[in-house]
Amino acid sequence: MFALVDCNNFYVSCERVFQPQFQNKPVIVLSNNDGCVISRSEEAKALGVPMGAPEFKYKDLIKQHDIKVFSSNYALYGDLSNRVMKTLQDFTPDIENYSIDEAFLNFEKVKIDDYNNYGITIKKRIQKWVGIPVCVGFGETKALSKIANRIAKKFKERTAGIHVIDTEEKRNKALKWTKIEDVWGIGFRLSTKMKAKNIDTAFDFIQPYNTAFIKECMGVLGLRLQMELQGISVLQIEDQPEAKKSIAVTRTFEKSVSTFEEMKERVSTFATIASEKLRKQDSCCYGIMLYIRKDKYKTSSERYNFTSHVHLSFATQSALTLSQTAIKMLENSFENGQIYNKAGIILTEIIPQEQKQFHLFEEENPKHEKLMKVMDDIRKKTGERKIRLGNQDLNRTWKMKQNHLSKRYTTNIKELLEIKCH
Repeated sequence: MFALVDCNNFYVSCERVFQPQFQNKPVIVLSNNDGCVISRSEEAKALGVPMGAPEFKYKDLIKQHDIKVFSSNYALYGDLSNRVMKTLQDFTPDIENYSIDEAFLNFEKVKIDDYNNYGITIKKRIQKWVGIPVCVGFGETKALSKIANRIAKKFKERTAGIHVIDTEEKRNKALKWTKIEDVWGIGFRLSTKMKAKNIDTAFDFIQPYNTAFIKECMGVLGLRLQMELQGISVLQIEDQPEAKKSIAVTRTFEKSVSTFEEMKERVSTFATIASEKLRKQDSCCYGIMLYIRKDKYKTSSERYNFTSHVHLSFATQSALTLSQTAIKMLENSFENGQIYNKAGIILTEIIPQEQKQFHLFEEENPKHEKLMKVMDDIRKKTGERKIRLGNQDLNRTWKMKQNHLSKRYTTNIKELLEIKCH
């Protein structure tokens, strides 16, 4: 038996953990630069705020109904996500962190007499230990647990946030209820093709007479999904992902950049952040790519995206090396007088640090490694980048538009929750 545990309106729920005064009130969370709505409370959904809605288009509605608005606080969300996942590890050794707010659990090695009660236990413990509400769906396969979770969310009052698909009758009923566009792995384009062939529900999808068409449209993946929905488990819990094969740090600027010095500082900062991510997964890289973009509305040229790539003669994880390389690339591609609104650094050709081979004729200064360790240790202790490269702005880091940002209650000692006792 599999389970899918999914946090309810996760970003909103994270904000409510430390600000309970917003329970049962309309709340939304915005994307980077306070752009679009990426999380909504049930109350905000009821008021007609759609997912992905640009915030500026709904300002009147937000003001009219006193909807509480938050900027994305990824430090907080990431930490609470880790706490949820660690809590789930107490229930089974086989767990797959599917996304920041979802996890698959496999109970093959765990003896459970009543899955509904077990789901209630999971739900209560996460609520008590982390403060995040969740729904739990059980099924004989991962795909069925996805559908079970959807039913648990849709009918919370009837299911109490727990639903188990453990009989043929329940499975067929759930498949007939599930629209084809809501099936795991079926996107907009595929659902359009399916509906053209009268495959409107998940139950239609599993019918034998549709197998040839599904194979034609989706190949082996489609056949596996069909088996999963039939109750035949072919998708197992995946191991935790290996080190990333590429690392990207790209940002849209809070205001346009038109001088080389400004762009140089941003590029150096992005290279430094990318190097931190590289060291965090104990990797080094041979390739670095620079991406810069002009403001297409303020340029007369047809081309406004520019990329360049350099293959290094030795693998590195040093912020110094990556920053210097990125700046040299920038010198060859930056145009004075032009207006830029975005830049990025992408690290490629990544290998584990222990597999690094030393170059016979050219090698990095060995002092870099010790310096990077000192910088990382200080950042871990303080939560801030106290030591920076000389070509970075010492008075700030890159800043998004975050006019509604809450505190980093769990990751920054200066922003811990204060409780006043009388």
